[in-house]
Amino acid sequence: LSNYFFSYEFIRNFPFWLLILIGTIVTILVNDKYGPGIFRKFLLGQYFKPTTEERIFMFLDLKGSTAIAERLGESKYFRFLQAVYKDITPVVLKRKAEVYQYVGDEIVLSWNKTRGVSELNCIRCFFEIRSLLQKLAPQYESQFGQVPRFKAGIHLGKVTVGEIGVIKRDIAYSGDVLNTTARIQAKCNELGTELLFSKALFDILPKGQIVPELIGTVELRGKKEEISLYTAQ
Repeated sequence: LSNYFFSYEFIRNFPFWLLILIGTIVTILVNDKYGPGIFRKFLLGQYFKPTTEERIFMFLDLKGSTAIAERLGESKYFRFLQAVYKDITPVVLKRKAEVYQYVGDEIVLSWNKTRGVSELNCIRCFFEIRSLLQKLAPQYESQFGQVPRFKAGIHLGKVTVGEIGVIKRDIAYSGDVLNTTARIQAKCNELGTELLFSKALFDILPKGQIVPELIGTVELRGKKEEISLYTAQ
């Protein structure tokens, strides 16, 4: 084996395998930072200039997070969040969601319009996360004395997306849909439900696959027009 490393064949093949290794490492690093499916767009320079996309966003917020953090303490609460995010990742991947941001106890998920609607990914993602955490309840009770539960708001709209930053670069979305989704999610407690989604999303969902319930038409903070909100079981 040692003779091979000093052979002509090894020297001839070394640049090729070095490029393969570098390419693999870059792909892994980009996927780790931005999420699966982004590397191709990154490689093609799709985000070098701002572009407009129609996307679905879900703001997934941990219920009672302040009280949980006070009970567990900062260090244990952080481990709690780590465990939750790790456990729900298979569902996120299965439902073809992109993780846009982790914001403390909140996760912002995103889909392009086609992928989010296909197989009701954007809706089923929430229910499958809820079902999984209920299944893991004994494990969380044993380790943390607390079972995680989420509430979610989902909305569809146009965003501008591109790379942003100088010292630290990132892919950022900008648009009213983000503010509206956050405010839809904030209505969950008030309206007594764990899931709310907008009429804009409801109108493009395949009919007959879920039983939606019109919660009502509400006014969102900072919005001039009222918006119709739905839930599902």
